[in-house]
Parts: sequence; C-alpha cells; structure tokens
Amino acid sequence: MNHFDFMVVGIAETGSSSLKLLSEALSATATLALMSGLVAQQAIAQDARENGESIEEVAARYGVRASVLDISLSPSGNKIAWIAAGPEHSEVLNVVDLAAGGGVKQIAQNTEEIGDLSWCRWATDERLICQIDGMGRGSDGVLVGFDRMFAINYDGSDVASLSERGSLRALGFNQSGGDIVAFDVAGQNGRILMTKNYVKERSTGTRLANTKEGLGVDQIDVSNGRRRVAEQPDNGAIRYVADEQGQVRVKIRAGYDANGRLTGKFFYLFRASGSNRWREFDNVVVDGKSVERFVPLAVDGRRDSAFGYIARDGYDALAEVPLSDPTAGSVMFARDDVDVDGLIRIGRQRRVVGVSYATEKRSVAYFDEELKKLSEDLGKALPNQPLINIVGASADESKLLIIASSDTDPGTVYLYDKGSRQLEQLLAMRQFLVDQLMGPMKPVSFPAADGTEIPGYLTLPPGSDGKNLPAIVLPHGGPAARDYWGFDWIVQFLVARGYAVLQPNYRGSAGYGEDWFGKNGYQAWDVAIGDVNDAGRWLVSEGIANPDQLAIAGWSYGGYAALQSQVVAPDLYKAVVAIAPVTDLNYLRSDARAYTSSRIRDEQLGDGPHIAAGSPLRHAEKFNAPVALFHATRDVNVEVRHSRAMADRLKDAGKRVQYSEYDDLQHNLDDSKVRTEMLTKIDAFLTEALGR
Repeated sequence: MNHFDFMVVGIAETGSSSLKLLSEALSATATLALMSGLVAQQAIAQDARENGESIEEVAARYGVRASVLDISLSPSGNKIAWIAAGPEHSEVLNVVDLAAGGGVKQIAQNTEEIGDLSWCRWATDERLICQIDGMGRGSDGVLVGFDRMFAINYDGSDVASLSERGSLRALGFNQSGGDIVAFDVAGQNGRILMTKNYVKERSTGTRLANTKEGLGVDQIDVSNGRRRVAEQPDNGAIRYVADEQGQVRVKIRAGYDANGRLTGKFFYLFRASGSNRWREFDNVVVDGKSVERFVPLAVDGRRDSAFGYIARDGYDALAEVPLSDPTAGSVMFARDDVDVDGLIRIGRQRRVVGVSYATEKRSVAYFDEELKKLSEDLGKALPNQPLINIVGASADESKLLIIASSDTDPGTVYLYDKGSRQLEQLLAMRQFLVDQLMGPMKPVSFPAADGTEIPGYLTLPPGSDGKNLPAIVLPHGGPAARDYWGFDWIVQFLVARGYAVLQPNYRGSAGYGEDWFGKNGYQAWDVAIGDVNDAGRWLVSEGIANPDQLAIAGWSYGGYAALQSQVVAPDLYKAVVAIAPVTDLNYLRSDARAYTSSRIRDEQLGDGPHIAAGSPLRHAEKFNAPVALFHATRDVNVEVRHSRAMADRLKDAGKRVQYSEYDDLQHNLDDSKVRTEMLTKIDAFLTEALGR
C-alpha cells in the first residue's frame, strides 16, 4: 500500500466579504446579534426573485455546500468554531470569541483534493482538535479510506498532528488516525482519550520494531502532545467507550474468520467498577427477559450502567444495564411502531439525556426534565423551526448550542444562555437560501400492489394546486436508511423547478422495525422496487403527476432503484437520473474482494437467480426512457465502474444515455461547483426528456 502522510492544514487570513459582515455583526450587543452575512444574503435573495434567476443561478443556490458543515462550542461557552464550505471542494475553519466581541478569524483551510476537514472540537478554550478524512489509493489501485487528527490553537498557531506517523518498517497501511473516546479525563481540561491503531513492523536490523497490533487507547495532553498508553491494543477491537471520568468501560470487538474476513458478528465486553477484567455481555436480562443481544452505546459511571439497544417486539429499544449485574437491566424507552434510532447526549462528558426516533417527523424523548421543558419552550419560541437539536454545551451546561430547522428552512444556529434565558441567533446553516420560498414536505402513504401501506413524503412546488404536475419519484439510498421530514437540497431544487417530488420509504428501509427491514434491498429487491414503482403509479392515480412527465431519480441504492425500475416497468417513467448507482450485484460482490468485509457482502447479496434478474446492467435492452448517470472516481461505496459499464451497455443497446464523471471526489460529491453543475445538467436533461 502507498503511505499517506498527515496533511498539513494551511493558515489563511480573514478576507471574504461574508466574514467581514459577520465580524461587524458580532460587535453588536443586541440579543439577535450574529448571523453570517444574513442581511447581505437576504438582499441577494430578494433581488434574485425580483430580477429572475437563470437555471445556473438556481442550481448554484441549492448546489453550494452548507455554510455550516460542523460547529462546536468551547468549554467556557464563550467561543464557537465552525467549518464552512469554501470554494469547490475546500473547507475553512472559522472561530469567534463571542464574549470579547471580536471578529471572525479564519484560522485554517483545507484544499486537499482527496481529503475533507470533517469536524473540529474544543479540547480547551484555547485549543481545538480536528479530523481530516479522505480516500487514497494503494499501489494496486484499490481505494483506501483514511483519517488523521490534528490540534490547532484558537489563533491558528501551533498546528500539530495527534495521529502518529507510520513507520517505514510498517507491515501495513494505518488507515485510522484515531478517534476521540473522552474529553477532560478525570476532570482535567485538555486531557483526552484517543484511540491508536498499532501496526506491526519489520524487525530486521532493529530491536525497536513495534510488535503490537490492533486498536488501543492513549491519554494525550493536547497542550504539549505528551501521551501515555491508557489501554493496550487489542487486534479485534474496533471501538472503546469511556465513562464521564475517562475510564474505559466498554470494548467492542469484531469477529473474523480463518481468512481474516469480517464475519459480521460483534462481541461486546465491559468492566465492572474498579476491575481490570473484561467480561462479555453474554447473559443480559432486561425486565426479567433474556435478550439475545445488547449493543452498548454509552456508560454512566455514576450509575455504573451502560445504555444500549436491544430488540423488543421486533423494534430497537433503549435499555439500561447495570455493569455490576447485567441480569438486572430495564427498558428506558421503546415504541411499538418505529425503532429508537439514536441517543441524545450533551456536555463535555457526553451524558445521556434522551433518545430520538422518527414517525412522520423526528422526535426526541428527554429523560432530563430540565431539557424536556427547555425543548418545549424552544418549540413555542421557534414555531417555524420545529426540528430542534442541542449540538453543543459549555462545561457547566449553562450555555447550549442549538440548531433549529424545518422542511422549508435548512436551519439556524442559536446560543441559549440558561442564566439570562436569552436565545441568541448566530448563523444560517445555508446562507444563500435564507428567506428562499420552498415547498412544504407532507407525510403521505400509498398502497403497494399487495395492499401494504407505504409511508413517504410528498413535496409540491409553493403555490401549486398539486394537479397534473411534472413529478419525480426519489427513492433513498442505503438501502439500510430512510428519508426523514426536513430540509433536502435536491428535493427543494427540483421543487423550485416546478416538480412534485415523492420520497417513498419502501420495504427494506431502516427505522420501521425488523419485519419492514426484511431481507433489505438486494435479496428482496423485487419488493423494494415494486414499492418504488407503486409510488409512481399512485402519483398518477391521484392526479398529482402528469403520466407523460413522470420521472425517477436516486443516489446510490436510490440510483439502483431508478435503473431497476426500467427493467421491471420500462413504460412507467419517462426519464431516469441515477447518481452513483449500483448496476450489477455481482460487481458489488467482486468489488468487496479487496476488503475484509467481503464475507459480509456475500451474505447480504446471497446467491440465486435474483442476482442476474436484479442487475440493470444485464438488461439494458429493456430500457425505454433516457438515462442520465453521474459518478465520482474515488467512490468506495459504489465503484465508478458501475456507471461506466452501464453507460457503455446502454449505448451498445442503442438507448439514450448521458454520463458525467467527476475526478477525485467520493460518493457524496462534496464539491459546490460539481453539485451545481450536476443540478444544471439534471434540469436540462429532465426538461428535454419530459418535453417541458
């Protein structure tokens, strides 16, 4: 494998007009003092609506990456740091001292083509920890994901790698640069726990070669970089969980077969209080019933308990299991219609305060009564932004960083001060969409061919009567995923161009329980694609869609569904858009051969006639509708050869196809220029194909 060095983040000076506007806003003392370029952007939006925008301008408005990609609140609650999208594929790290009233400082910029500045967190009020992740290639051409951690001062100085450089004697490539396990270890500001991946080294000619292998944990003082081993490496470990004092209490190990391939089985181990001995969660009893599997997510040292998922009546539920007696567990939260899908945690110690789940809309059930009341109050104060998420807290939790959004609002960042009960408006998540008129997303359901009601979301153009519209069915990717009520940049772009958009949560989607998940997507592709096609038929039967202007589009598995719909029902849709689609199920199998997950992929796909029948690449002759394909060359989720082969096969079959390929980008096409170009091409393609 090739060796990838830590990427040094360049230091940049403050300079853009939006940053200057934000600096001026920061010096104001009013409660709603801070919004990045809001006034200017509102004026731009208003002028655009009055003067009329070109398709390129509309595409740029929706295609540009978010103004806030990640955000963090310092321990004092006086400073914020956020990552914003820069030009094209770049990111910039901004910081501001709210208490001092100073201006915004742009302290770092990432311009690496193969890497992204993905997140930053405050280790102290003066120092940040950040992660860069990316996708490289080995000497054999195989795509290899990697990440690296670094620390940087608030003023942009003293950039230092926290990920240790790989040795030239290493017998393998170290993909992982480490993950944060805990902040403020033993109450000491600036001390963190961070995983370290040990790679064996050749011992020829030296006695200093590392012979350890696997994932361990180091304690690091971020002020000077000093580190010591907190947990010896374990060759099967993939994750560690610490309590609020920074004591490692849970270890998760992956199962491997004799050939070094992942089996898909995981082993969950814990330590009782004061013990160094690892024990497996192999006899967990919850509410008097033995559970087959307990998946620990967090540990509360004060309660000496682990919180995690269990299966309860076919749905994922949250349970608390005492580490002193795993047979005395209890259900903390469960529903009988959807899965619990996340823990809500806040503060430096990441304490558990609630759970999240999604019915028609996402909801949070708080265990913390104070936060429950605050959430209710915020809901009343922000009625047009009902999706409220606490994304950060000061060390004493007196100040909270909040993002509020809705289906027609990408979101706003607020700072809430418990003492003064003031809610300060900070940043627009997507400043170029401030005050932009968007289409409301409505939860709907429609009948599948077998009578099963399929949930989904219908979004209509603003002011539309919802009749005889050009329409697009937009199945989600995954397939182990689902669509949610909330802002979606692709949906809103299509709606802005006059399309009705239906997003079906077909059978095989996650979040609706074990039975709904079923064989998920590939082994049961016929069920999933049947539901997707029934979504299109429902739009027509309800009079929402003009049958001659009905299209289908999707990304990843959604792109696969869009293509496979042509195999099953070639006359239903009049145009197909597929972004990073799977096109041959055997390609998926062979693509995995270079990775340790190949056995898992084999089990996901299975064997039988469904492989050939469910591969659109093998049925190009059945296509009636024109196809537009988009793919990136560093896509490890779905290799670019899927789209290349599909485009060639369609051309050979005499079918209409357009193919766009983007160099050095990954699955999500995280590049504002590329996304803008893609939206522009999609609009032109649909306009021509549907005769608009």
